[in-house]
Amino acid sequence: MERIPNIGIAADRCVGCGRCVRVCPSMVFEMSGADSCPVVAAPENCIGCSHCVAACPVRAVVHDRFPPERIRPVDRSLLPSPEQLQLLMRARRSNRDLTKRPVPQEHIDRILDAARYAPTASNLQQVGFTVVADPERLNLVVEYTLDFCRRMLRLLEMPLLGPVVRRFVKGADRYRLTFHRLIDEYEQHGRDRVLRGATALILFHTSVGNRFGAIDCQLAYQNGSLMAEALGVSQIYAGFVYTAIHADRKNRLARELGIEGTIHAGMALGMPACLFPNYVEKG
Repeated sequence: MERIPNIGIAADRCVGCGRCVRVCPSMVFEMSGADSCPVVAAPENCIGCSHCVAACPVRAVVHDRFPPERIRPVDRSLLPSPEQLQLLMRARRSNRDLTKRPVPQEHIDRILDAARYAPTASNLQQVGFTVVADPERLNLVVEYTLDFCRRMLRLLEMPLLGPVVRRFVKGADRYRLTFHRLIDEYEQHGRDRVLRGATALILFHTSVGNRFGAIDCQLAYQNGSLMAEALGVSQIYAGFVYTAIHADRKNRLARELGIEGTIHAGMALGMPACLFPNYVEKG
């Protein structure tokens, strides 16, 4: 059973603004009247979201999970403007024109830090991150994905069952051609069209059975993807890898990589050979 946090209100600093009461999603605080000092009515409800300490303008909320050295002021003059943020999102693309230069470790660290700050259901913060940068392990991911493609092709091209599958599975014919292309490029020309020659791969995962695991990982992915774009790092959604993982009931890739849990997303990273000078308006 999780320990109930020690939460208090420093009455000598409290200005009675009531922000802690209003922002708390779990009704930990109560306030008897306007300008009165709130009281900690239900500390057992706390989910550790830190809204109360972040919202207090005078740091009157005392919470043992968030000591003073962890509370930092926000200089809003440093935040990007709406126009800058909008341009970043419009410019973000899966740039597959990659060099062989490794992504600097400090860039990977900042991408992971951005991903950690994404919201999670009930503030459980159960998203895990595994960075794969060793060439042999990256190749293992590629081979695992291509093995899935080969198995799917055998199914789609079976004389009796294949036509039935292609009839009822939307886009099956298109993927059949794509799988052929991925395999042929790799086997005949040595070209990786799965990770596109990325020098690093971040896998996002949660414990098995986590009800909101997929959503939490996608939220973390978006944070990390925007940071990668801001750093000038190419990021590619590893969709073929995830498709193979999603179809694998034995969870083989996770076991091979020492991951305990379910992988919900993958971000391939690389240093771009060029940056796109244009963005295209979406209809």
